[in-house]
Amino acid sequence: MRDVEPEGYRHRGTRAVQRMVEFAPSTGGLALWAQHRDLRDDEAEAPGGPLVWTDGRTIHYAAAFSELPLAEQAGRVAHAVLHVALRHPQRFLELRARLGDVDLKLFNVCADAIVNSTLAHLAWLALPADAVDLRQLLVRTMGIEVPPESALLEWDVERLYRAIDDRAAARSGRQRDARQSGGGNGSARRGAQSSRRASASGSGTTAQGAEPGTRARAPAEGMRAAIARSLAAPHHADLRPDETAQGAPEEQAEQAREWSERILRAHAGDGAFSMLRALIADVPRSRTPWEQVLRTRLTRALATRPSVSWSRPSRSYIANQGRGGPDRRLPWEPGISASKSVPRLAVVVDVSGSIEDGLMERFAREVEAITRRTESGMVLVIGDNAVRRVEHCKPGRSSLRDIAFDGGGGTDFTPLLEEADRHGPDIGVVLTDLEGPARFRPRWPVIWAVPDACAAAVEPFGRKVVLD
Repeated sequence: MRDVEPEGYRHRGTRAVQRMVEFAPSTGGLALWAQHRDLRDDEAEAPGGPLVWTDGRTIHYAAAFSELPLAEQAGRVAHAVLHVALRHPQRFLELRARLGDVDLKLFNVCADAIVNSTLAHLAWLALPADAVDLRQLLVRTMGIEVPPESALLEWDVERLYRAIDDRAAARSGRQRDARQSGGGNGSARRGAQSSRRASASGSGTTAQGAEPGTRARAPAEGMRAAIARSLAAPHHADLRPDETAQGAPEEQAEQAREWSERILRAHAGDGAFSMLRALIADVPRSRTPWEQVLRTRLTRALATRPSVSWSRPSRSYIANQGRGGPDRRLPWEPGISASKSVPRLAVVVDVSGSIEDGLMERFAREVEAITRRTESGMVLVIGDNAVRRVEHCKPGRSSLRDIAFDGGGGTDFTPLLEEADRHGPDIGVVLTDLEGPARFRPRWPVIWAVPDACAAAVEPFGRKVVLD
């Protein structure tokens, strides 16, 4: 007698999942780790809405999905399954938490391009004819021509999004043109500072009725962002992140590790029949936030350490009265005293580089918290190819947030590091894009803090921390 499958285990994507498991048993089986749900009639989308969408855990099916040919059903379900496996909705929320302003539509385009390129080699499923792929997106937006396999090994969704989202650059360019037409350098610096304060006060705000990730005052559209939107215009966004389902950071890291292991095992199991064209760079991984890395290194270097004092004996020597027995004297045992020197941090800021306002805000908050907690002073050295300004800051107080980055000028770290060395710091942080020589190497540790766009730059010495 034929077993009858319980109705509760069936959904509109059942036939597509069966086809995936038939042709790619291991990678197709990733669909079994996701939840599937049919949308009710009262939840129906407006005409022309997405037939399949996901919140990162559940794949939702509209009624019109059942009318598609089986190959197209398999293509759309495989597309959604990879969104879930690669944790694209959750990674959107994590990126927005770090950057403050992330456009969901642009992020969706980047995620779709990676997933479509990953599935494009399969003949047993069908993707929409006008689906955007990674090669097309790179060529049209940045003029980068690389084979799909090479592109998938190089680009993850976060890096691709940052490269394409030039909305902030377009806004900065318009503000710079307005400042140049309105006055000299003084007005330009005040304009940059007021822009940074406005950005800081508005971070995290979202316009009512806007989709997640959009702010009340959206930045001007840049050329790359506009092209990406035009490529995705025929399609509706299929990523709808569920903010209420976000767990603790530890839980998120554990889920990332689990999905990464599932993907690697599935890809190895299917071999040439895998749904993944290659072991792509977008496989989810657990990342240690740069704030934690910077906090650990600076706190360790700035912590006050006890020192040996030869001017006073140790407590054990006093308790024994300097004697180990009758007619025997113990050798002198020095005591321990707290260090009297105040730890000092040197922060060197390369104002010729291009640092985003939101990134500068996060960096400033982290440095101020570290100096406040360790009760350490800070010397701030600002310059490009020469020292422009030197400031001494009390613990937890600095003017990092008010620094205006001119951009475009030359950089020489030698005079900046020499100036910092004259103040005898315990450790130094250089905020820069690493484009310039460093002919002076100080004896104190140096941390090079660079934006994500300069992650491939090589530090001359010391250690590099990528601010993403």
